[in-house]
Amino acid sequence: MFRGFTLILLLLTVVLGALAPTLAQDVIELEAWVAFSDHRYDWAVDTADRFNALHDDINITMVSVVDYDTIVNNYTLGREDGTYPEIVQLFDAALQFAVDSDWFSYAEEIIAGRDEVLGHPVDFDDIIPVISNYYTVDGVWASVAWNTSTPIMYYNVELLEQAGIMELPLTWADILDACAALQPLVDDGTISACASWPFSGWFIEQWLAQQNEYMVNNENGRAGRATEFNLDTDAYRAIAEFYRELYTNGYFIFEGQDQWGPPTQTFNSGKVAIMMSSSAAARAISEGAAATGFTLETTGMAYNQDAPGGWLGNILGGATMWISNGLSPEVEDAAMAFLLFFSNTENSASWHTASGYVPVRNSSIELLKNLEPGNELLWDIPSGARVDIEAADWYAAFPNFLTASTQLGNSTVNNATRGSTYGTFQQSRPYYNGLVEAYMLNGGDLDAMIAETNAELTELLQEYNFLFADE
Repeated sequence: MFRGFTLILLLLTVVLGALAPTLAQDVIELEAWVAFSDHRYDWAVDTADRFNALHDDINITMVSVVDYDTIVNNYTLGREDGTYPEIVQLFDAALQFAVDSDWFSYAEEIIAGRDEVLGHPVDFDDIIPVISNYYTVDGVWASVAWNTSTPIMYYNVELLEQAGIMELPLTWADILDACAALQPLVDDGTISACASWPFSGWFIEQWLAQQNEYMVNNENGRAGRATEFNLDTDAYRAIAEFYRELYTNGYFIFEGQDQWGPPTQTFNSGKVAIMMSSSAAARAISEGAAATGFTLETTGMAYNQDAPGGWLGNILGGATMWISNGLSPEVEDAAMAFLLFFSNTENSASWHTASGYVPVRNSSIELLKNLEPGNELLWDIPSGARVDIEAADWYAAFPNFLTASTQLGNSTVNNATRGSTYGTFQQSRPYYNGLVEAYMLNGGDLDAMIAETNAELTELLQEYNFLFADE
């Protein structure tokens, strides 16, 4: 009997040994594509590793892709040959693409009314309203908020003070006045010009929203599918005229369309006093200013003081995380659990310190205001690890990081500040940005230029709708 029992044990050992490799491989493998390759990608990898450590049966692999446009293009190609990821970061301009492609499962539908997924709380009510409204499609949460930004102004305080400017400019008129006062510093070679910033269509979209104007009809495509462009407005003309005045007076250095690096380098080197850029650059610009040795202060994005109703608010920028459709329920839950972890209170706060992107949760802002030892929220770039923020209040210690959250928090939420959604968003930016560039550099018949571009963009949009819109 003993020998028989021993034989059974040996057989069980052999069988279990044979099964062991299979059991060890029973892990849900997920890829997540993000558009970062610097220290922000390092943060994302570290955070995925933290999630993996909590789940023996899930493994998230982060993949760095060049930029937002490339992610969209690569994902589209991947859908054709079956090499697409389970999770992908899509920027604001790709919202209609995500909806019309029918390639994604909406976050709210995956969650299906649950309070948590694999132990990770949902709590979408904690998301800042202007952020949640942008990515809500037909009343449904479509994706999970992560990296959210907004344009803000960056100022070299010492240069302003040399010109006798003791208050930071807030409006377009303030900037023009400041530039006039700074001109003697340009003339004597102290600085190259008053201002430089990336010449981006994103800023045009923001300035339209600030003036309560729509980029496309049907209230920015929010009240119904957009079918026509809406450039023939006083708000758009005002933007073009503002740029023209800046440039013709020699106040503004134009460094190319959609060039973000050169204007930042110009500002950080102390060659201009004023720059506008994304809040996502707050960390890099803060460190650049410190290295050069000047005091950096920020305000919200400058606005048109003559706009009816004044400043209304700003649109968010950045991107959210989408889950591909066609996945099994188990894989969907694994992806959703990761995204809930990725954007929870602590991780959203830490991501903010690593970049300058706005914390997407109100609770993250409160956490950063009420810090305790052992918080491990600050991303230390040299070591590639999280360390303590050695302050009781992050924003008191680093006030320039609060500007973006304040701007979005104070923004009125309507269909102007929700931002536009339409199928040709990516293709259209070079048109309406290029028109302003051409007028800034060369002048011309602005009304005729607007009419021609508006017609071209409307035709492109209608061709898109013919192919993709449900009739």
